[in-house]
Amino acid sequence: MVLTVAVIALSVALSATKTEQIPVNKTYAACPQNWIGVENKCFYFSEYPSNWTFAQAFCMAQEAQLARFDNQDELNFLMRYKANFDSWIGLHRESSEHPWKWTDNTEYNNTIPIRGEERFAYLNNNGISSTRIYSLRMWICSKLNSYSLHCQTPFFPS
Repeated sequence: MVLTVAVIALSVALSATKTEQIPVNKTYAACPQNWIGVENKCFYFSEYPSNWTFAQAFCMAQEAQLARFDNQDELNFLMRYKANFDSWIGLHRESSEHPWKWTDNTEYNNTIPIRGEERFAYLNNNGISSTRIYSLRMWICSKLNSYSLHCQTPFFPS
């Protein structure tokens, strides 16, 4: 009986308490659904294989690019989450005499060597290798997360 009275009293007290309205600001999810966030980037891991051209077009349709890693931690993450699948990344070159570049045309720093003489790079269980554009591989897209995009400060050249 005492317990019942206590529960009723607590219910009345809680319902009588005025709730404060908190203004809702526009918020951004860090990464889209089915993408995985790491630091300031979002990564998408494909569920089926395709050639490099299709993979890049898919990523661009998602406002992304074939995966780019900027440090060893990001590469380790990609290697772990790609599982045992060979996966396209955003490195390519004009020929074996030309430097490797990312899809935004910035030059690759060659911190991790790329095996092979072909023009398009992918991750495998041994690191990074190259093959022809029409080979079928899974792929990984990357882009800055929306929080990073909305918090960037504008660049003003001096």
